[in-house]
Amino acid sequence: MKTYTTVQGDMWDNIAYKQLGDTAHTDKLMNANLRYLRYYTFPAGIVLTLPEIGESVSDTLPPWKQVGQ
Repeated sequence: MKTYTTVQGDMWDNIAYKQLGDTAHTDKLMNANLRYLRYYTFPAGIVLTLPEIGESVSDTLPPWKQVGQ
């Protein structure tokens, strides 16, 4: 399990971008750290759990094979 320790001023979306590679993973990050949802801007020192991000099958398929999934 990977973790990230916040620095003063961190926000959910910038943590997702820096640690998980895309702000689209913000919801996964938040769901993995439900106890910290009250924070919009983090203080320093909060240890967050980083969710495992795997490639979804639809991301690797050509568009004509993604239909109906």
